[in-house]
Amino acid sequence: MTVISDPTDFNEEELYVDLESIFGHSLFLKCEGFNFAGSIKLKAATEMVEAAEWQGLLTRDSILVESSSGNLGVALSMVAASKGYRFLCVTDSRCNLASRRLMEALGSRVHIIAEPAADGGFLGARLALVRELCATDERYVWLNQYANPGNWKAHYRTTAPEIARQFPKLDVLFVGAGTTGTLMGCARFFREWPRPVHIVAVDSAGSVTFGGAPRRRMIPGLGTSVRPALLDESYVDEVILVEEADTIRSCHRLARRGFLFGGSTGTVVSGAMRWLPEHDGHDLTAVAIAPDLGERYLDTIYQTNWLQDLYGDDVLAHDDLIAGFLPD
Repeated sequence: MTVISDPTDFNEEELYVDLESIFGHSLFLKCEGFNFAGSIKLKAATEMVEAAEWQGLLTRDSILVESSSGNLGVALSMVAASKGYRFLCVTDSRCNLASRRLMEALGSRVHIIAEPAADGGFLGARLALVRELCATDERYVWLNQYANPGNWKAHYRTTAPEIARQFPKLDVLFVGAGTTGTLMGCARFFREWPRPVHIVAVDSAGSVTFGGAPRRRMIPGLGTSVRPALLDESYVDEVILVEEADTIRSCHRLARRGFLFGGSTGTVVSGAMRWLPEHDGHDLTAVAIAPDLGERYLDTIYQTNWLQDLYGDDVLAHDDLIAGFLPD
């Protein structure tokens, strides 16, 4: 029996799904959505808040503030509630309604940016507001997930060692690139691992993280319009860019087999399933990280009208497994 008194004390970290029966290539998907925050972001949120406490940056008058597309905002809302801090999440119109409601239910305030900045898009506009708040009111404490070393250290200490314990003969690891905290923490850990591990970063097409040209992205989680300060490309062996239509198809393919995951997972799985056939993946031990589950995306990537409005009527028609469920 597990008994806890703090929501951060529970996190199911040892659950993997083998996707071979669904996609035809063995890929062990590390499921990070089984905690009270519902995503892998709980690890970074806890690490960054505790580091700020240790450094003496937080008092009872402090107001935590962070820019987030959703999951970190929910995680910080939970951590702030458990520790008695106030929290303001600065997000934008792409943030899922479910995530916004979760943050508000946990007692946080949510400010939604409606217009992107001319330079830096929605993220640039969010960061500008956070900087303005901190410059004009000393109560605000910005954790800055995009540059805070606690973001990657959380995964260096937890996520990567968890994978290494279960897969000591790991060959390739697929990690989604958002703030790049998970990517950098895992890549730094496996750089020191006695067995070479090929690190593949998976990013959304239209993200500028790895130098690509910016363009519209509607699925929150992965990708940025401002290059993250945490990123050190010397730790990354390869980068795969995934179109959002392919993300959606992967999510729906998983859902048709009973696994409801979020958009970031769909992106990582899509990238991995493109890479594995090209590298004789049947002989490799491959792991991918699934940051969250899919309930928060029911109004977006699992909602027919949203899909059709943004991606057209045939966005799901290219997958035979999915097409068999669609009306003629």
